Amino acid sequence: MATEAAGNGEGLVFHPMDQFKITRLFGEGSIEWYTPTNATLWMALAILTVFAIFVIGSRGRALVPSRIQSVGEMAYGLVYKMVEDVAGHDGAKYFPVIMTLFLFILTTNMLGLIPGSFTPTSHIAVTAVLGFGFFIFVTILGFAKNGVKFLGLFWMSDAPMFLRPIIAVIEVISYFVRPVSHSIRLAGNIMAGHTVLKVFAAFAPVVLMSVGVGLVVTPLSILAITAIYALEVLVAFIQAYVFTILACVYLKDALHPGH
Repeated sequence: MATEAAGNGEGLVFHPMDQFKITRLFGEGSIEWYTPTNATLWMALAILTVFAIFVIGSRGRALVPSRIQSVGEMAYGLVYKMVEDVAGHDGAKYFPVIMTLFLFILTTNMLGLIPGSFTPTSHIAVTAVLGFGFFIFVTILGFAKNGVKFLGLFWMSDAPMFLRPIIAVIEVISYFVRPVSHSIRLAGNIMAGHTVLKVFAAFAPVVLMSVGVGLVVTPLSILAITAIYALEVLVAFIQAYVFTILACVYLKDALHPGH
């Protein structure tokens, strides 16, 4: 695609956003909510990967763990400690929800780095379901656990009285912005990284078009792709971690709404 017009003398042509297109897996026609797509496929593969690591890979529960079991135990320990440190001991009972979010996002991000794959977390439709879904969960949990006392989350009792109503309005707005920022942050970072990778990848075949310029551009493009790819591996983990730790903060507010 990067050089699709090169043979016709039209120069270098590439479309870095094409990698984010949702396409049908079978047949042609419009895409409905029930249509199997490339996004459906890669989300299913992410779920199967998590299942393979945590169920199949750890089924022996050996005292000397295998590599797969070690990966599962490390992830379990990391997330469990995060939940306890941020949300407190009361939040540990909701560990399965947090762990599921972390593993799904991390695995989807990592699989999306395979050449020719698709990254569902680059789409706001996917991250919004995760962000708003968890937002609704913690809001319902907050009222179920605390009743009207949950509204204390928005009332800064330590502030001067004349400032409390203003702060309350700001806190309410901030609270309802949470799922939006939660969703956009993940999708935006993943999309940006993959777009940059695609742009540099488009310049790698320049040596086939112009040997003189290509001898300079192509090696630089390959070096840039290597560096950005390594960075994207780190970003894939960091974005899953950030999403999860923010989820723990929101869980903490639901369980302990008082300032």
